[in-house]
Amino acid sequence: MSITNTPTTATLDDAPEIGRTLARAFDDDPMMRWFLPGEAAREDRLDRYFTTIFTKQYAHHGVCERTAAAAAFWIPPQAREKAVPDAETLQELQDLLGDRGPLFRELVEAAAAHAPKEPHWYLAVIGTDPAGQGQGHGGALLRSGLAKADAAGLPVHLESSKSSNLPVYEHFGFTVQQEVQLPDGGPTLWAMRREARRPAEA
Repeated sequence: MSITNTPTTATLDDAPEIGRTLARAFDDDPMMRWFLPGEAAREDRLDRYFTTIFTKQYAHHGVCERTAAAAAFWIPPQAREKAVPDAETLQELQDLLGDRGPLFRELVEAAAAHAPKEPHWYLAVIGTDPAGQGQGHGGALLRSGLAKADAAGLPVHLESSKSSNLPVYEHFGFTVQQEVQLPDGGPTLWAMRREARRPAEA
């Protein structure tokens, strides 16, 4: 029997489950493997990473939704400035990432500086536990967030570091705007955009 894929609002009480879900979802993500090289304790560190950004950042300033096997963090335009990690959160993440910490801070600052200037919704994080893949969890979360952006008449931006995800996003109307090769042997990032749609087009 499939587990429910109906999106609900994520609360701080959901943090432990969201951390575990996203840790499993991103275990094979090139960006996460670059930031957390080596197999030892990666899932635990990913769990701590996603729990930290959820509880310190997105739960307070974003639109966070979950299903029984997936989670997504969105940033509406009015929360853009507040959703950038504060100094305390950045320091906590740097400590977690070890020698990759300073590079993480640079990437966060660069991403903030190069974010689109126009009002837009930003899909910061979306992931499905591999045990729940193929049951519509990611698609349900995408449709829910995109509907909110469409209702506001605004485009959506995201970055993906996993090439196999590009066709999925393209299916939902995203197109690649820029391809960026991260320094120091880092992975490729694809910046993607989806224009707002009227309800009949969504």
